[in-house]
This record gives sequence, structure tokens and C-alpha cells, in this order.
Amino acid sequence: MRKGISKQTRFDCAPVDNVKLNLNCRDEIIPVLRGLQLIYSNAILRNKILDLVAEAVNGETRKDCGREGLDYWQIFVLASVRLGCNLDYDKLQDLAEQHHALRQIMGIGDWDEMTNLSWRRIRDNVCLLKPEIIEKISHLVVQAGHELVPDAINLVRADSFVVETNIHYPTESTLIRDGIRKVLELCADLAIPFGLPGWRQQSHLQQLIKKIVRNIGRRARSKNPKQKGNIEKLYRVLLKRAEEILDRADMLVRSLETECVMDLGLLGKLADLRGFMTRTRQVCSTAYRRVMLGEVVPNSEKLFSIFEPHTQLYKRGKASTPIQFGRQALIYEDSAGFVVHHHIMPRDSQDQDVAVEQTRILQERVGDKIEELSFDCGFHSPENQEGLQSLVDYPCLPKKGSKQSAEQMGEASVRFRQARKRHAGVESAIGAMQSGNGLKRSRDRQLIGFERYVALGILGRNLHTLGKIVIQQEDELCEAACSYRAAA
Repeated sequence: MRKGISKQTRFDCAPVDNVKLNLNCRDEIIPVLRGLQLIYSNAILRNKILDLVAEAVNGETRKDCGREGLDYWQIFVLASVRLGCNLDYDKLQDLAEQHHALRQIMGIGDWDEMTNLSWRRIRDNVCLLKPEIIEKISHLVVQAGHELVPDAINLVRADSFVVETNIHYPTESTLIRDGIRKVLELCADLAIPFGLPGWRQQSHLQQLIKKIVRNIGRRARSKNPKQKGNIEKLYRVLLKRAEEILDRADMLVRSLETECVMDLGLLGKLADLRGFMTRTRQVCSTAYRRVMLGEVVPNSEKLFSIFEPHTQLYKRGKASTPIQFGRQALIYEDSAGFVVHHHIMPRDSQDQDVAVEQTRILQERVGDKIEELSFDCGFHSPENQEGLQSLVDYPCLPKKGSKQSAEQMGEASVRFRQARKRHAGVESAIGAMQSGNGLKRSRDRQLIGFERYVALGILGRNLHTLGKIVIQQEDELCEAACSYRAAA
């Protein structure tokens, strides 16, 4: 049984919009909590957000039956604070249990000792929010901010960056090891309940694979050319053993499908087994082509994680991170600092492939209010130059190449030059989201977890910006209203 928010007044808890915040504290939780207070005080906005949370939490179930769960407002607060302050679930649990202002904004009083806020309960409730629901909530937060700063949407700047996935450094041998380990574990779990033989030594087989992979790693790190020459022999042994195990797993799958009656749990394990077998075979194929045949395998055909198959390799030419494993996220930031739109780009997409399409989506949603929009030269193409001209009054899309760029700047208008100068601010926003909102590397797993994580980071950033604006309008000289990022 769930409810939107508790309407019962408590003696040990002040009303949410009357909770006193320490505005002389520079911690990032203060603007986030102030933004939440503003949302709570606006009944129409609050109800819209709670309806979205209810849609995600309940799904097709009834909200008036079952055990009492967290309120929709409490789930929204915990989801906002999680990446608004770049917390893992353990730190979020500690804050939810100890932070006086946070507990009062959640509607939990000092006398309440019954509410369980373990990290598992927090995680299970926050993970009920789907990425598209979080994005809609973020848009409502931005709309509330634009009521305070109406002209912010007129000037927008956009850029992309890589959000790394939660994986180890991928090599083909370690990926084969990961895949075989999961195949062996799942085969043993499926075979034992039905008394099927052949998987009693799955731990021993894992150790054999691990030993071969360890030897491959040692020889790959060696500077002795003779040692490196033995890598091909080890890969032959590894691929042979992997193929034997995968063939046995195929036989087990066929036996289970034809002879056994399974429940939903075992059917889920069987689907997982097929997925890991397919990915392991893909890695074995690329390893054979690269090591045995000497081919150069394109990145589009490679798999960089058995557990996160959506991961892509990016070479962005940056000195600190020459290569990154993750997914590219495109963001649009307005002049007030709100991220008004974001998009997780497909694995095989480049910057120039999505600029016009995503700009059109954003313009339709904001009612064609964007007057000036700037990109960097990575988004340039002749088609994009024409497409942006039809969507925005003053687009700023620099051309690639020193000669073309010089010619363009020589003929550029004042608005183009001003937009070009202002564009660097979006890099600062990206850096702030990576360091302050956890968007350097995703802590969540699988594609839906990755998308949810990015959406939560954007929501946390927007709530922080909203709270900062409200605090500045109330007292621009207090510590919580000042930004020290530009001076640093």
C-alpha cells in the first residue's frame, strides 16, 4: 500500500516548506533540498511529479493493497539526493538516517524509529523509476526554473561526453574468462535440480580457464619477444576449451527444452545462459580473427564487456583519457545552467549524426523558444549547417579545419562570435556533472540501469541549479548562493 505524501501533521517534524536549512553551508545538499522545498510548495507541480512516480512504482499493480511502502515523495527525494550529491547507496542510507533536514523534508520525524531505510530498500525503490519517467520529472523541474528565469531557454549550448560503464579493462582473454565463468555457473544451477550429469567439476573447469588467461596476460606484458610468440599457442588452447564447454552447454539446453518442465525462475536462467553463450562465442570469434588470422577487427563488431554489451570504445583524442569505454551522452544546457535535454547516443552514432534530430525534438518541446544554439566543430557537416539554420535563428556550428574556420570567423556575425565565446561554459557544466553528479562512471549495471543513472544525474544537476537560483534570489550574499567554480 502506497500513498503520495503523508498529510498527517507530526509534532516531531516541521512542514516540508518550513524546514530550516543552513544557508551558510557550502555543501551541495543545501541547494538540492531547497529545490525540493520549492517543488513541494507548488501543489500543481508536486502532484504532477508524484503522479509520474506513482506510474513508475505501481505499474499494473494496485496501490491500495499490500504492505505499506515508502511514500512517492520519499522515493522522489531519495532519488534526487542520490546523484544530486553523488552518493552511493551506503552513504545515502547514512544521510537518510542521520541528516536532520533531509529526514524532515522526507516527512520523517525525530521520533520515528519504525521506518526502515536500509540501502537495499532505498535501492529497490529508486530502481523502480524508469529512465523515461525520470526524464519527464527533470523537464518539470526545468519548467519550474524557467518560471524564475524566463529568458534562460533563449540561449542554449550543447556538447557530448562519454559516461563510462561499470566494467573492467577489456581484453579478449578476460572476456572469454568472464563468459565461461557465467556459463559454467548457470549450467550447474540448471543441471543439478534435474539430476543431469556432467557439471560436477565446474569449479575445476573455471580454474583451468583462469590459469590460461593468467598466462596470456603475463606473456602480453612481457618485453621478451619469445614470450609474446607463445600467446598464439595459449589462445588456441583457450579457444578450444571454451568451445568444448559451449558445446556441452548447447547439449544441456537442448535436453532441458525437450525433457524437463521448468518454472519461471529456471526459464529466466535459461534465457540468461543463452545470452552469455552468444556473447562468449562472439568474443571467441573476434579473438580468432585477430590472433590467428591477423585481421583488424572494427570496433563495431567487438564486444567490450560480457555483462555490459552496450559498451563502446571511444577515442576522443584527450591526453588524460585517450580511450574510454562507455556511451556518449549529448546534453543541452541553457543560460541558467539547466540541462534542458539529454540523449544517450547509439553505439555507432557520431556527434554529427544526432545534432539536427535532437535539436528538433527540443525545439518542439519548448515551443521554438531557442533563439541561439552553439555546438563545437565535432558536430559540423554541410547537412547540419542547413538543418540548424531551419530550426534556430542564430546557430553557431564552427567548421572543421583551420582554413575553413578562419574564413567562417571572418564572415561571422556578432551573435556568432558571442555564442562561440560562451560555448566553453558547457564544458564546465560537463565537468561539474562528472565530479558532482556521478556522471564520470556509471555505478549501475545493464543498459536500463545505465540510462536510469544518467537520467538521475541530470535530475540531480537540475535540482541543484534550481535550488541555487532560489537561494540567490532570497539572499545572494549567503555561502550557499555563491559559486566558487569559476574562481577556482
